[in-house]
Amino acid sequence: MNKKTIVVKFGTSTLTQGSPKLNSPHMMEIVRQIAQLHHEGFRIVIVTSGAIAAGRHYLNHPTLPSTIASKQLLAAVGQSQLIQAWEKLFAIYDIHIGQILLTRADIEDRERFLNARDTLHALLDNQIIPVINENDAVATAEIKVGDNDNLSALVAILVQAEQLYLLTDQQGLFDSDPRKNPNAKLIPVVDKITDHIRSIAGGSGTNLGTGGMSTKIIAADVATRSGIETIIAPGNRSNVIMDLAHEQDIGTKFTAHHTDRLESRKQWLFAAPSAGVVTIDDGAEQAMLVQNKSLLPAGIVAVEGRFSRGEVVKIRNQAGKNIALGMPRYNSDALLLIKGKKSQEIEAILGYEYGAVALHRDDMIIL
Repeated sequence: MNKKTIVVKFGTSTLTQGSPKLNSPHMMEIVRQIAQLHHEGFRIVIVTSGAIAAGRHYLNHPTLPSTIASKQLLAAVGQSQLIQAWEKLFAIYDIHIGQILLTRADIEDRERFLNARDTLHALLDNQIIPVINENDAVATAEIKVGDNDNLSALVAILVQAEQLYLLTDQQGLFDSDPRKNPNAKLIPVVDKITDHIRSIAGGSGTNLGTGGMSTKIIAADVATRSGIETIIAPGNRSNVIMDLAHEQDIGTKFTAHHTDRLESRKQWLFAAPSAGVVTIDDGAEQAMLVQNKSLLPAGIVAVEGRFSRGEVVKIRNQAGKNIALGMPRYNSDALLLIKGKKSQEIEAILGYEYGAVALHRDDMIIL
């Protein structure tokens, strides 16, 4: 089964259905749809809001001072309630979930970015549905992504998703505010996010969540620039996730900029300073250039410089010509130990492994 990878983001208003607590029947309906898609072979990642609302309900709506610490208290209490709610519902379908809590620091630091990416792919490869939320219990203003709309866009990039669904209490993006203008019309497709599109996106619709339409536009901009189609759709519509996955037109679709996906990656790799050099043998060069394969440890003959996992290095052939740039999965010390060795020897040599390849073709640009 070779189905697409989809990131589905649920806002607080979708999970609570406007009430002061998580709406279990509605969450059950969401899980039913995701379970069906999961069994069909789709790779689904959930980005979930609702921890603060769940914490507030669990503590019986306490009167707390309006401080960051109070929100973090509610998030700390509510996160376990939220993940338990998802876990119990997916257990009905014998589906396992895995919780990941992220902050901006996890996305911006290359080492942590790669660790998060590897964890997500490992979960998906083992048919476990990742359930992701921002780590609000410890996040400060400096390290917060800010809202789960933007977090979901970054997660979609991490898992190289084909689609991102932003489910909300609105039908999609309208040409004016539908709460104020009864004649407002739904915009079915947005090919380019312009200043006009940004200007018609209003503020947050409820006081339960932190994201409004404007944050969804920002998230759509980030995702589509990375080649990920993004759809803003009504979370309370019957069968909405199933229908979106099977290509039905619902809500507002933001078309992906497919040319930007590789270009943005190339620009990052070309712009990043080279931290070292990896020299490879003729067989590895042939495999990379002709067969479009990843670089295995067996093909490495020399490692120069000191670099961390995920830093950009030059890949050089034995004639001394730079043939590629890439981000290795192992640091320079580890590569020195495993160069020329077979992939199945990595764990025995290092005591750990980040996969059989030294540098994956997805993290490589041929010069």
